[in-house]
Amino acid sequence: MSDASTAPAATQAASIATPVNLILFTLLLVLAYHRLRPSPPPVIPKGPPPTVFKTFTPPELVPFNGENDKPIYFAVRGQVFDVSAGRNFYGPGGPYENFAGRDASRGLACGSFDEDMLTKDLHGPLDDLKDLGEEQMSSLADWEGRFQEKYLVVGKLVSEGEKKE
Repeated sequence: MSDASTAPAATQAASIATPVNLILFTLLLVLAYHRLRPSPPPVIPKGPPPTVFKTFTPPELVPFNGENDKPIYFAVRGQVFDVSAGRNFYGPGGPYENFAGRDASRGLACGSFDEDMLTKDLHGPLDDLKDLGEEQMSSLADWEGRFQEKYLVVGKLVSEGEKKE
């Protein structure tokens, strides 16, 4: 009688452990693992490289004209601004691209965006703007204020003779 009572239990255990049930049980474990496993930490996008305040000479400023994915800098009264956010205006093909990488003080003061407003001799002294009138200097101060509100100052512009290495 003891053999008869254990036989149904063995048959019942054998019927639970069928290949289909084992596959379903494994699938249930895999799904539970994927549902309950910890998620990887979020990936924070890499920001732009840090900007370091730097002293520029006119020849050193020229490469920052927006070409070859470089930032766009220009100077106003000795302050160098990063105007890369205004790439469509100051970058290649923009209406004010001639100011990129240059001292834009005289052009802004005179309200002219022509290339003849730029200093031709990059190795000479900076434009002292002494020949400008009161109205032109006021206009330049207004432009400078707008740039200070909108763009980051990344350096100062000095002549080659003033730069101390």
